[in-house]
Amino acid sequence: MRALSGDRSAAPLSCDRDVVVEAAGSGAHEPLHPDVILAFHELCLVSDDGEWFMGQLDADGSVTCWASYGSDLAQAIRCL
Repeated sequence: MRALSGDRSAAPLSCDRDVVVEAAGSGAHEPLHPDVILAFHELCLVSDDGEWFMGQLDADGSVTCWASYGSDLAQAIRCL
């Protein structure tokens, strides 16, 4: 993860936090139920049911995602 991203501070985060994804076009948020959260400074990759979502780590520790980046973790990391 660190080698692929080039981020030496990349680290897994606890999944015990609020994680949402913005619903396309509506501005509403839908909850995610992550099984993995990877932090890359303020950006995060969140795995939910085999799909990786890109998001940001908010000041309160929650994560707000904006899009799915598919099921390939390596590809999602390259999109950082």
